[in-house]
Amino acid sequence: MLSSLFSTNGVLIGTIVPFLFVLTVVVFVHEMGHYLVGRWCGIGVKAFSIGFGPEIAGFNDRRGTRWKLCLIPLGGYVKFVGDMSATSTPDPEGMEALTSEERKVAFHTQALWKRAATVFAGPFFNFLLTIAVFTVLFATYGRYVAEPMVANVQPDSPAAVAGFMPGDRFVSVNGVKVETFADVQRLVSPNAGEALRFVVKRGGKDVTLTATPRLTEETDALGNKIKVGVIGVVNDQTLGQPHVVSYGPVEAFAQATVETWRIIGRTGDFLSRFAVGREDRCQLGGPVKIADMAGKAAQLGFEWLIQLVALLSVGIGVLNLLPIPPLDGGHLLFYALEAVFRRPVSEKVVDIVYKAGLLAVLLFMGFVFWNDIFGCRT
Repeated sequence: MLSSLFSTNGVLIGTIVPFLFVLTVVVFVHEMGHYLVGRWCGIGVKAFSIGFGPEIAGFNDRRGTRWKLCLIPLGGYVKFVGDMSATSTPDPEGMEALTSEERKVAFHTQALWKRAATVFAGPFFNFLLTIAVFTVLFATYGRYVAEPMVANVQPDSPAAVAGFMPGDRFVSVNGVKVETFADVQRLVSPNAGEALRFVVKRGGKDVTLTATPRLTEETDALGNKIKVGVIGVVNDQTLGQPHVVSYGPVEAFAQATVETWRIIGRTGDFLSRFAVGREDRCQLGGPVKIADMAGKAAQLGFEWLIQLVALLSVGIGVLNLLPIPPLDGGHLLFYALEAVFRRPVSEKVVDIVYKAGLLAVLLFMGFVFWNDIFGCRT
């Protein structure tokens, strides 16, 4: 019993420890973004917490900030001077009780740009973390790529109907130039059911073809069942000529930045399609799914675990930018309205919207927990 629990394939070492590592790194970087930019803007910080609930361990620094680790490791927060709660909700009664010195460093007395920069810093640091991870991976391991060639066309597939032929070389997909077979997959997979325009090189001439990707269930490297769009073309060793491209530090950083931007775009596209019912609800998972993925990634190697950190960091960054209080995007929405109308949104409106937004966030969390535990077992 104990040996299976503490073995590398056990629940504790094999799943819980990788999960805590991944989540803690992503949350720490997010909250550190808020903290560093807030401190740079002269805002006082009362607490920096990893996790919620009862405090497990902590200390006070010389500036009076309480740094703490809490029992429930599903997030974190930075509480600034003048905040009512961990979500930086204004505390009118608390503000009145502040000394004149405290009011100078209170979050809600700061210039609009300082508040906006501090809030945006959390998601931005998540994106920087992803860029940093991919930069190191690309500089260390290079990148495995294959030429965008068609070696075989599956019978009765969308590609066969469209007239693709072995030997075709992809030039662009819906006007977006492609250089590798992975570029083609990236542009096709999220567009099941939508007609796409392909330009291929055939016999030295450009040929335009139209195909509609078909939704297909596949298994990714971590064993997750995912639904993606495919047109039914296959690459191979002969035509694809797969190889590893090596990068120097500058090139690796440039490639990492582009890749991070692409992931941000794909994440945003997924959320927009999900909101209108065009994505399978089982594609969304919560802590249980993340823990399962972390365990599987750890078994494949540390570089896989780090890649999961990068992907989760983008997801956390994008989700936090949604214009829903109490998420960072909700704060930024209020600041945008304040900038337009030259005055803060009324406290009554803020209170109503915050309560509605908090309810929406709680319902969403309940939804992903339901998916994790009951709704989407395969």
